[in-house]
Amino acid sequence: MSRRCQLTGREPGFGKSVSHSHRRTSRRWDPNIQIRRYWLPGEGRWVRLRLSVKGIKTIDKIGLDAAVARLRARGERI
Repeated sequence: MSRRCQLTGREPGFGKSVSHSHRRTSRRWDPNIQIRRYWLPGEGRWVRLRLSVKGIKTIDKIGLDAAVARLRARGERI
């Protein structure tokens, strides 16, 4: 299961943790991915999307129909 937002494309960031002794170890910053179900009235069905919190806010702002249109324009299967 990938840690990637379907709408915004956010993915994990990679870097190093630096300890007090300045020793570096690899780490990753995962985006806050949530699985949300939305009712798509145009098709009369529920859609399940893997979204970051920013993606959820984007859907609240532009609407579900516009968000689904963006996903389909990109070739994403819903």
